Amino acid sequence: MTACAIEPSAGHGDGDGAAPAGCTLSADGAYGARLASAGDAWFPERWTLDGPEPYAVPLPRNQPEEPGTEVQPMGDGRVLIHRRVAGRHAFSLLYPTGPGTGELPLGAVECPDDRARLRLLPPAPCGEKAYALAVGPRSTSVWLVAGGAFGPERVAELPGRGSGGVWLDRAGRLLALDRETGGRTKAVVVDLERGGEVSPLLQIAADSDDRLLLADHDSGLLIVRSDAPSPGQERLGWGVLGSTLPVRFPECLRLRDCSVTPFAIQPGQVLTPESCAVALRVDGPAGSWVGVWRPAERRVHHLPAPEGWLTGTGLWTADGVLRLPYATEAVPCGVARLRPPAPALPDPDTTPTPPAPGLTPSPTDGPALGTTDPPPGLAPSPTDRAPATTPPPPDSHSHPHPHPHPNPHPHPDLRPGLAPPHAAGGDTTTPFPAFPAPPLPERPGPPPAPSAARPVPLQEAPLGRLVTN
Repeated sequence: MTACAIEPSAGHGDGDGAAPAGCTLSADGAYGARLASAGDAWFPERWTLDGPEPYAVPLPRNQPEEPGTEVQPMGDGRVLIHRRVAGRHAFSLLYPTGPGTGELPLGAVECPDDRARLRLLPPAPCGEKAYALAVGPRSTSVWLVAGGAFGPERVAELPGRGSGGVWLDRAGRLLALDRETGGRTKAVVVDLERGGEVSPLLQIAADSDDRLLLADHDSGLLIVRSDAPSPGQERLGWGVLGSTLPVRFPECLRLRDCSVTPFAIQPGQVLTPESCAVALRVDGPAGSWVGVWRPAERRVHHLPAPEGWLTGTGLWTADGVLRLPYATEAVPCGVARLRPPAPALPDPDTTPTPPAPGLTPSPTDGPALGTTDPPPGLAPSPTDRAPATTPPPPDSHSHPHPHPHPNPHPHPDLRPGLAPPHAAGGDTTTPFPAFPAPPLPERPGPPPAPSAARPVPLQEAPLGRLVTN
């Protein structure tokens, strides 16, 4: 057993702002895991999704699980389970053994206070390890709870209260967390192979809350949530890892009386982040349904969710099919396949897709500007430029970031310490960090080991280009 000096969270919430998903999928989408119910009893269930037909395998133990128990699939098909037992956080691996369920205990993390919070982070891209986040009022720890040599091991500790959790690379080395310090939340990068070294990632404005929600390894597309363009009101935005162009906050992602939570990005769109389809969970007065949005379009396609959808869960195929797991009495393990409308060419005469019941369309829905597309993790070249696109309508007031170098004469209305103003309409923009390319060897020899890209703090960007209007 490992002792964990987690301070009590003093009643603070996680701060992620999204309802939990109904199922957790492995990074490659081959497996899923959820806590299923049989009457009043709860038990882990593993879903196999990479075969011709999906199927579920129940993994019950001698007694039912407590509500709120966490489960997560590993890359080899075993299921990690996180239980709270007598003030300790216990971790085990479950696997089917003929008619029964085998269990491999991994160890426990002991917390001195019942109010301390520890939760599993999203599945690591490698599929061989699993991590947990322990949060206190003044510090946050990252624990390796599966895949280590000697049970749970603390691999990083950083000041402030952490939330979120997004993997930025395929090796599972760079973890983005949303860290709250001084009353503000900013996304930072934690390097797990350098003793938890922390670097800034998102600092759009000095007094804004900037969170990272999703990242795609192929295209470099990042989905963020920030109140920088509208102080006091969080908005969804998008940027490209390694690009010098600014973050944009599309108006079409603001749905009246609805909460919008992105949960999956289409993979395989190398160098074309503006073409990636993003799946959205939309919760409104009429219930929950699925939205699909692409950065190159200023519209959201609203699609009905399948009956029994494990809400907030799904994954894309590279050719643009959205797979949504669902469970009903007739079909206890199913996957619905949705193919949203293909990307439309910018056409001012195109009629927007009618919204789902209870929605009010944004007045600026329509085609959107593209963005630069440097390889993720590399600094853009001096010749980076935005691709040819149709100009935005007159009321969008959205302009790309023209140069990667600081402006010695920032706009007088964007002084340090002031939140950027809200644009009159359309997209608002903020600059995004660039990742430098790894250094070349000084003399001929064996090629060096690949080095992880390092983020550039956004506070080094010119304040005069945070938001244009």
